[in-house]
Amino acid sequence: MKRFDVVIVGARCAGSPLAVMLRRRGLSVCLVDRAHFPSETPSTHVIQPCGVRLLGELGLLDVVLASGAVPLDRITMVIDDAVRIEAKLDEAEHLQSSLCIRRVTLDALLVDAAAAEGADVRTGLRVTGLVREDGRVTAVDTAAGPIHGQLVVGADGRHSTVASLVGAREYHVAPAGKMFAWAYFEGVHDREGCARIGRQGAQVFLAGPTDGDLYMAATGIDMAGQGEFHTDRDANFTAGIRAWPELADVIADGRRAGPIRVLTNWHGYFREAAGPGWVLVGDAGHFKDPTPGQGIGDAFRQADRLALAIEDGLGNTSPDAAMRRWWQWRDDDAYEMYWFASDMGAPGTASPLATRLMRDLAVDPKATQMFFGVLDHQIRPSQLFTGPRAARAAVRALLDRPDLLIATLKEIVSTGRQNARRARQRNTVPQS
Repeated sequence: MKRFDVVIVGARCAGSPLAVMLRRRGLSVCLVDRAHFPSETPSTHVIQPCGVRLLGELGLLDVVLASGAVPLDRITMVIDDAVRIEAKLDEAEHLQSSLCIRRVTLDALLVDAAAAEGADVRTGLRVTGLVREDGRVTAVDTAAGPIHGQLVVGADGRHSTVASLVGAREYHVAPAGKMFAWAYFEGVHDREGCARIGRQGAQVFLAGPTDGDLYMAATGIDMAGQGEFHTDRDANFTAGIRAWPELADVIADGRRAGPIRVLTNWHGYFREAAGPGWVLVGDAGHFKDPTPGQGIGDAFRQADRLALAIEDGLGNTSPDAAMRRWWQWRDDDAYEMYWFASDMGAPGTASPLATRLMRDLAVDPKATQMFFGVLDHQIRPSQLFTGPRAARAAVRALLDRPDLLIATLKEIVSTGRQNARRARQRNTVPQS
């Protein structure tokens, strides 16, 4: 029976790029997924510039653009009537624009690329168990029989079978703030590469042109309102979009194509990411609030770093140690953005302090570009939202709304305590 260097479970935006990278390093790879492609999955659709750059390195950027995906080099960001940012990405800082592409398109292209690179791709095949020898995972069990590998990678998403089978525990768990709903529209004329991000009251929005000559519009409402939303999805989605008149005007001449999609059952987490003979990548090991659209870029970044770690690990006598080092890198890389995303998608309306912080960024072109850098993982949130900047914003927030003096003071104190607690917990992982 053929034994592979690596068996990857999950062929979407973490598993397929990883398979391509490993094949280019000369490793034998079996890529398994229970789905047949093309296949949809919940997603924000946004690929940040760091992810677009990796698409280019994989040789797939031209293929993705040929699908009709529009480079997004402009952004409009609105928070109620208090904040408005209209900016063009600085090409000196961002070598690539962002992209907005449906996963039914992207994932199929990635799977095809893995097969073209020589990976043994087996779709429509469900993993049912793991095979262990002396406590080490050595194969996956499937309906078609076991598939053996020196390393098993779980790249199978939030409901990861591999994570469940190895008992990977969660930590730094954060509850869901919003329920997300999105739809596609035909005939929308705004295809000039502008991503729209908004917040009106307690609702958040993300919109932009996507592949197939479609336009994607998404909204997020507080989880507490999801029951009412589902009583009439069509009417409530339409009413939700109208809550941001600017977005409603953009899609006014369009026609909705297909049903309204939703993401309701989720929470944020880190999972134990490595053990004897196994490792988790992408959403299988870490999931954050979707509001800032980080998931696809994270999957690409993690796959890129993991490919290097696997090459190193299988080339020496300590593959498990290499996977643990990769786990440490992932946690360090993702930690600040995880809480930044959680704060962006928190339930309720934008607070006076958060609004003031963004108002200050909006009038500072350098800070605005730094904000894009945060979304692109070029800089950490703490490098932009520094102590002095937060202190100035706190004073201005108190002056902006003296009628909310007590509430704003409570928010300032609570935010300080929360940030201190997160800093103390940064390196905390479950103890085996």
